Amino acid sequence: MPDALDASPYDALLLLSFGGPEGPDDVVPFLENVTRGRGIPKERLKEVGRHYFLFGGVSPINDQNRALLAALREDFADHGLDLPVYWGNRNWAPYLTDTLREMVRDGRRRILVLATSAYASYSGCRQYRENLADSLAALQAEGLDLPKIEKLRHYFNHPGFVEPMVEGVLQSLASLPGDVRDGAHLAFTTHSIPLSAADTSGPVEEHGDGGAYVRQHLDVAGLIADAVRERTGVDHPWQLVYQSRSGAPHIPWLEPDICDHLEERHAAGVPAVVMAPIGFVSDHMEVLYDLDTEAKAKAEELGLPVRRSATVGADPRFAAAIRDLVRERAAAERGQEVTRCALGALGASHDLCPVGCCPARAPRPAAAGADSPYA
Repeated sequence: MPDALDASPYDALLLLSFGGPEGPDDVVPFLENVTRGRGIPKERLKEVGRHYFLFGGVSPINDQNRALLAALREDFADHGLDLPVYWGNRNWAPYLTDTLREMVRDGRRRILVLATSAYASYSGCRQYRENLADSLAALQAEGLDLPKIEKLRHYFNHPGFVEPMVEGVLQSLASLPGDVRDGAHLAFTTHSIPLSAADTSGPVEEHGDGGAYVRQHLDVAGLIADAVRERTGVDHPWQLVYQSRSGAPHIPWLEPDICDHLEERHAAGVPAVVMAPIGFVSDHMEVLYDLDTEAKAKAEELGLPVRRSATVGADPRFAAAIRDLVRERAAAERGQEVTRCALGALGASHDLCPVGCCPARAPRPAAAGADSPYA
């Protein structure tokens, strides 16, 4: 048996994700959850849900989370980390509030949260914290004793997150025809967000042009491109590009869009492109539709060879990275000196989101941060 790793003072880990429909009848109710409060008609939601209906109404994200849940439990057991792992979603079953209620009834009093979003932004961090606050308020209204909840730091530059993406790009390059491989362009993709949200992402001191969101993605893209050059001897040109834009067309969002980028690269004479979705933990619907369906159709129309590299998913190296993040956070909470593992120029992210970090348009309570109403 391995030597036990000490997770104290924590007694559980919560895998917190977005959620997704698991059949055609789930699509519109799921989208109603996602868009609650915006007054979007059901007919419009059916139109928006066409991406899901192309895949039988099933998002892959829940199965991806089941796989990650299993990988975490296996890794923890193999390395003597006695920490139960639960799973809750923002927008579909298992719902976050139900999972937290279960955890409280199981006697969990101090909970670490792993969000399936690696980077700083409102939608990738603070909104999850707002959902946690909503759930805690619901449990408080039921008369339950509230646990203390803390969120693991952003892991975009942890080796266990970066290395599987490096390997994915290398495999994609190797699958290209030999006559276009060395000239292939690397398009690192992530979710487009409004410029206003990007500019205010991260702590206040990091606000500005693109904020922490863009800087973190650029750092990871550069790490991967450097690793590819070191292992292949070829210096592939690269660019950070965006996908999955939504919302009103008059509001500026991060650009360029991946399909526009493919057209531009083709016009510039690039012989092939590898699309690397570095902004996504798993192959959920936006990866399957926006890259595997829409972008590949655009590339086929252009006659441009493309490959799409894998997301991290339930890779054992990612599970090991989460174990490392749990270990470092627990040791820090016990007052021990810790070495925080991080690649690139930006260093390890903060443990506690400060006041003003990734602000919402309309202030709402958010748990697991310096401004949390729940101590």
